[in-house]
Amino acid sequence: MSDRLPVLRIGDILLVSVQSDLEDQTVLYLQEDLAEHIVAKPTHGVVIDISALEIVDSFVGRMLATVASISRVLDARTVVVGMRPAVAITLVELGLSLGGVSTALDLEKGMAKLRRSASSAMR
Repeated sequence: MSDRLPVLRIGDILLVSVQSDLEDQTVLYLQEDLAEHIVAKPTHGVVIDISALEIVDSFVGRMLATVASISRVLDARTVVVGMRPAVAITLVELGLSLGGVSTALDLEKGMAKLRRSASSAMR
């Protein structure tokens, strides 16, 4: 079963919480939905919360990098939050580079990171 992930807007930041393993179609929907949300209203950043994921594979790693690339092309930054240590170790062991993806330990720190970058961009 493929479902769309909810995309929540908090000011100029979009929030996506990944609560279960992702299927191919869900990822395609997410990429499409995020792009549409970013274009629809001014969006400075995207926060992807993966704290519910206990494991990742190369597919999820590539998905994060692809979402970040799409967001960057549309002038929005991406921060992945809530990465568990085992997930970080797995990504490194798989040799996956999350180019263009910032990380933060939790949602609060991720939002703060995006707000700081928005403030510095306005100067």
